Amino acid sequence: MSGKSSSSTAIIMKLFPLLSFLFFTLGTVLSSPQRYESIFNFGDSLSDTGNFLLSGAVAFPVIGKLPYGVTFFQHATGRCSDGRLVVDFIAEAYGLPYLPPYLAIDNGHDFKHGVNFAVAGATALDPQFFKELKLESLLWTKDSLSIQLGWFKKLKSSLCTTKQDCDNYFKKSLFLVGEIGGNDYNYAFFVGGSIKKLRAFVPVVVDAITKATSALIEEGVVELVVPGNLPIGCSAAYMTLFQSPNKADYDPKNGCLKAFNSFAKYHNNQLKRALEMLRQKYPHARIIYADYYGAAIRFFHAPRHYGFFNSTLTACCGGGGPYNFNNSARCGHIGSKACNNPSAHVNWDGIHLTEASYRHIAKGLISGLFSTPPLSSPL
Repeated sequence: MSGKSSSSTAIIMKLFPLLSFLFFTLGTVLSSPQRYESIFNFGDSLSDTGNFLLSGAVAFPVIGKLPYGVTFFQHATGRCSDGRLVVDFIAEAYGLPYLPPYLAIDNGHDFKHGVNFAVAGATALDPQFFKELKLESLLWTKDSLSIQLGWFKKLKSSLCTTKQDCDNYFKKSLFLVGEIGGNDYNYAFFVGGSIKKLRAFVPVVVDAITKATSALIEEGVVELVVPGNLPIGCSAAYMTLFQSPNKADYDPKNGCLKAFNSFAKYHNNQLKRALEMLRQKYPHARIIYADYYGAAIRFFHAPRHYGFFNSTLTACCGGGGPYNFNNSARCGHIGSKACNNPSAHVNWDGIHLTEASYRHIAKGLISGLFSTPPLSSPL
């Protein structure tokens, strides 16, 4: 009997650290800050839920028709994907409705649970910057990050009036500042800008993102997520436009273009440093870095683990070519065609990802695996 007793004690002692960890984790979840009651989003086509379409979508009207939206909504919504985006999955996780686009607010949308200010094609820098570089004609939209911030300031008085009101409202609100900045580089890269030249842009782009983050904190916002850039060297558009005969230009682990992924990492490292300085300036605010690069690069290293059974580097919707990206027959245009199974693809139209990809990225952020510090638990 004493032998059984001592072996039971040994088992309990072995399990004790695990039990302590479970109780600690449960306690942390239960005592974590109140879950979000509203979400506000700024950004570009990775998170636009309709503003670009509502503004006329002159540069890219095809997002207003199928196959855009085919997977989940069964109709086009102005999202640059086959279905939901990261921001949609975050809203779902916290039991909130999908964010109405800011430009639809006059149409009677309820916005007490949040608003989406993102516009497809938007840049972190103002159009004036691109005008000086003679790139202004390439811009899809002039609704840059500072314009979106202006929209928020205009709306703020409808959300809360006194400082006490605003403090109470914002402590239960999550603000997503991006992803933004990717287009600042895309526009320049797509007309032949070199990586060396564009590295000089990075501090200016990062400064625009941190200034907007800082401005929101000054307005009373206390919880913000600032995402980094995706691994652009794996995108079908970049793989097509910057094809190289030199094997050494490709990463043997995933087939992506090494130099462009290094550029994305350079931007992300600069952004992380800038956010660390903001944390020191505003210790009362939770400034969360969202590692979009880390969350997405997994798809190219272990695609089948995430359900991606088709080539990870080929777009689902496009007009042919080695990566199914053809600038003269892009997704939605004559000569293009969408695949039958978008969820088996990482890339949707050459530039944007599929709903399936965005779901995995969102899960990575919500779980805390790719957000530093972690988001408040939705449990």
